[in-house]
Amino acid sequence: MTEEEVNQFEKTQSQLNGLYIEVGLLSKKNPNDAVNKFKLKFINKTILESNELLGEEYKPYQEFDKFEEEDVPTTSDVTMMLEQYINCLEKLRSDNLGYRGGTYYWLVDDHISDIKTANPFKFKR
Repeated sequence: MTEEEVNQFEKTQSQLNGLYIEVGLLSKKNPNDAVNKFKLKFINKTILESNELLGEEYKPYQEFDKFEEEDVPTTSDVTMMLEQYINCLEKLRSDNLGYRGGTYYWLVDDHISDIKTANPFKFKR
């Protein structure tokens, strides 16, 4: 990954986590309620940015690019897909980390950078 991709990744991952929490709360109350068009616009924007970062190798489902506005998804549909994206972003992140001096750093251009990151949730094998 490049430094620019790392920055985009961190922004997108943060937005995705926020959406997951927000829609997850709605889903717990009323899982079959439709997501309004305003929220769906930003959910789709974040999913499209995630697709760009993930590429074909890490994308959760090849046949899914975004939610269709005509087929208004339910809060539980959106929560399920956001969780898949969060997991795939974490796999991408875990595959692009280096460890030095007890701390994890991003690999930038295949070298350990000075950009610190959290411990991976899943380890490379």
